[in-house]
Amino acid sequence: MIVLEKDRWNLEDIYQNQDEWEKDFGKVEMLLSEAGEFQVRLGECADSFFGALHLSAQIQELIVKVHSYARMKLDEDNANPLAQALFGRAAALLTRVETALSFITPEILSLPEGTVSNFRHDSRFALYCHYLDDVFRQKPHTLTGIEEQLVARTGEITRTPDDFFKMLNNADLTFPKIRDDQENEVEVTKGNFIKLMQNRNRRVRYEAFQALYGTYQKLENTFASALNAAIKRDIFYASVRRHQSARSAALFADHIPSAVYDSLVQTVRSNLGEMHRYMKLRKKILGLDQLYMYDIYVPLAEDVKWVIPFPDAVAMLKNGVAVMGDSYLEILSRGLGSRWVDLYERKGKTGGAYCDSIYGVHPFLLLNYQNNLDSAFTLAHEMGHALHFYYSSQEQPFIYSHPAIFTAEVASTVHESLLMEHLLQTTSDRDERDKKIYLLNYYLEIFRGTLFRQTMFAEFEKIIHEKAENGEALTSYFLKEAYHELNTAYHGEGMVVDAEIDMEWARIPHFYDAFYVYKYATGLSAAVSLVQQILTKGTPAVERYLSFLNKGGSDYPLNLLQEAGVDMASPHPVQDAINRFSGLLDELEALSGVG
Repeated sequence: MIVLEKDRWNLEDIYQNQDEWEKDFGKVEMLLSEAGEFQVRLGECADSFFGALHLSAQIQELIVKVHSYARMKLDEDNANPLAQALFGRAAALLTRVETALSFITPEILSLPEGTVSNFRHDSRFALYCHYLDDVFRQKPHTLTGIEEQLVARTGEITRTPDDFFKMLNNADLTFPKIRDDQENEVEVTKGNFIKLMQNRNRRVRYEAFQALYGTYQKLENTFASALNAAIKRDIFYASVRRHQSARSAALFADHIPSAVYDSLVQTVRSNLGEMHRYMKLRKKILGLDQLYMYDIYVPLAEDVKWVIPFPDAVAMLKNGVAVMGDSYLEILSRGLGSRWVDLYERKGKTGGAYCDSIYGVHPFLLLNYQNNLDSAFTLAHEMGHALHFYYSSQEQPFIYSHPAIFTAEVASTVHESLLMEHLLQTTSDRDERDKKIYLLNYYLEIFRGTLFRQTMFAEFEKIIHEKAENGEALTSYFLKEAYHELNTAYHGEGMVVDAEIDMEWARIPHFYDAFYVYKYATGLSAAVSLVQQILTKGTPAVERYLSFLNKGGSDYPLNLLQEAGVDMASPHPVQDAINRFSGLLDELEALSGVG
């Protein structure tokens, strides 16, 4: 496919040519040589202390620019040997930067508290107030210099469970072939599995389901061993750093109390009746005697072929976010018209989608647009990240310009929710009934997959970590049993929980990044609450949200969301999201006529 220049991102906005990149590469190397001069000197005087912080920020801003440019050049064409070499050099330089600056935090924490307090009276340190507060928050969990070095040296060993899982899951597993709905033989892959599960032919869904999970089941003890090793690693690091549990250690980075995690699970648990209602409604609409796990992904609206070329997706998104005001819309339009986006799939290009932002330049989006609703929502999602990065970069210094994942996923989901609410509002129940059912189903699936399913994952993580922390073995039998019980609870009596789904835990890569998945559920909950405020309260809610975007990572996530109008320390945002889910169910029941 030939992709026009206007549909590619313009990396010349970062560097006009490789010579400019080489200059910054060399500048990073030069600044690194200066960093060593500050080691063991931070406590000498305010000038030394400030000089180290200022130099570190300079180096980090430059290395992000150098590294991101090289990675994006590679993402344009992964087969390009010049891009491979460029990225290899950038990655090596990044490692050197991390090593060279690693002395700063331990050395700050080794200084007498009064020394740092005296330095902070200097007005130059106002910029670093939140940064230093966060460094000292880590003091109870920071080791001596020698101990930190020893822990750092365990990194290559403790990555083994992740590497083992990735190689086994992505390289070594092969799945059987099945017959598709045209009786053609097709190999089941992780890439086409969901598409096969959406097939209206139930035989195809059943055979794909059996093929995938049957393959995992043959290696259940191997996958259990890999997950067990990852959990032991989590417990080891939590213990070494004097955290109460692996979960406490994981939540510590974003300063999230365990009560937030527990409240999410408890609130979702107490509202599982709505999830059960959705499963029963799905069963009725599909006309099934029994609903099985392989029936979950089938679209509820038949024969809706909605082709959405990119210009139409842009128009839809602009209409959806118009409530944010003219200035917001102007920035979004400028980005989409100024080659922030690398739009279409082509040979060698990295798959998927992401948004990256270069401080002092602008955000960049990688898409692989496919002219469908999924791609339209991916555009909305990544532009939500882009606008967040843009606003925070305009208002914050580099060190606070990138928000934490906990809040970043809120901004992207706000965009998706605004787009969906606009589409639901402008799609006629009578004249576009099938399309309306399609949209309601699509939105309900976002809630099912992001709020309910990710909370179930979060509960599974909590269960298996606590069992391991109590010294009990995580056998494949226990993992399957725990997972089966959760699926039964979350899907209700109207669902036949097939034995094959008991192996789903074996294919979830996020379980190797402990206690991460709950952020998807809290992100959706916060976003739904913010969107409802924006749509019902207008300007005051919009202004609070824009202020939230402006603040980037300058405070802890819960504080930033509180100021935006969402208290994630309470159950209310999660309950609000479930209430919206319930309202969508009411609409689908009425429209489908089978409630």
